Amino acid sequence: MLTTTQTRNYWLLVVLGGAVTAVGLAAAHVMELHGHIVTGMTNQVVWGLPHVFAIFMIVAASGVLNVASVGSVFGQAAYKQRARLSGLLCLTLLAGGLMVLGLDLGRPERVIVAATHYNFKSVFAWNVFLYSGMTAIVAIYLWTMFERRLNDWSKPAGVAALVWRFVLTTGTGSIFGFLVARQAYQSALLAPLFIVLSFAWGLAVFLIVQATMYAWNDRAPAPEIQRRMARLLGVFVAASLYFVVVYHMTNLYFARQGAFEAFILRDGGVFPLLFWGGYVLVGSVAPLVLLWNPKLGGDRATLAASALVVLGAFAWLFVFIIGGQAFPLEIFPGHEVTSSFADGAVERYVPSWPELLLGIGGLAAAFVLTTVGVRVLDFMPHDDLGVAKS
Repeated sequence: MLTTTQTRNYWLLVVLGGAVTAVGLAAAHVMELHGHIVTGMTNQVVWGLPHVFAIFMIVAASGVLNVASVGSVFGQAAYKQRARLSGLLCLTLLAGGLMVLGLDLGRPERVIVAATHYNFKSVFAWNVFLYSGMTAIVAIYLWTMFERRLNDWSKPAGVAALVWRFVLTTGTGSIFGFLVARQAYQSALLAPLFIVLSFAWGLAVFLIVQATMYAWNDRAPAPEIQRRMARLLGVFVAASLYFVVVYHMTNLYFARQGAFEAFILRDGGVFPLLFWGGYVLVGSVAPLVLLWNPKLGGDRATLAASALVVLGAFAWLFVFIIGGQAFPLEIFPGHEVTSSFADGAVERYVPSWPELLLGIGGLAAAFVLTTVGVRVLDFMPHDDLGVAKS
């Protein structure tokens, strides 16, 4: 039972989250009213900062469900108690990401066309089914956990959710891997890379939300469970960094990708800075030090590491999505082409306020849905592992 102070804080959070969501919707309206001329996007950089937010939330939505999978599919009791919250976060993050994605298209009212006309040669068409299928499967999965008569079906539903989330993240990575119009992408490694990244990003988001919920109820997770999840996050972060290294080493092996790798890793201005400083140092090395150093272990270190992983995720996505488009296209390989259309020039992209506000609005929408969901239904982990704060 919530106290008067907790009830007041709950409504304050809902109103604040709703206000930020409304600001994001207003920013989308400005972009629709005036066109993308009010953004930093151009004919070459057509996926801007909102896509960074959207892809992060969609990939994290898949990864956060890993907590439920470890519990329901592999029978780990500590994780099983957190399966409900894991499923809720999957749905809310997916909803927030799709909100940003839909509103950033420029003509969101035409989404009915995408929902009724399909080109099955397009990866984008596949993702319409992947996202809707994910929502349906996770909703059924949560139903089997809430309804006691259906508890025996939780494991089959969990297995279906596990398989589907692998397929969904493969589809998200394949959007870029099959995009032949961009030299920066076109790699079969992108599908498994996005799967591994989803593990780290999803668990980091889960740990942040779990810590917030425990603090809201004046409790803290048991140290042994916190240490287990912290070590698991460290494994995921290390695996993500390894796959990113393999991705760039593979590109460096091909001579045609040498110029692009030099642009991303050394000569691209803000992109090498965000890659080395934002993703490698802040988003990978620093979290690993916090998570694996026994002297720095603890709830605060785990929470700080999770926050740094999220920041590193945004840095990597900005480099990957924006940098991949800013790099000049090689339309005729092996030939020198000159024209008046800035051939061979690096495209300049500066995010605008409407783009940033739309992205933050999507995060706020996921926050509101999570906050309301936790209040309306019983998503708080129920085990004997939570301890009262002294």
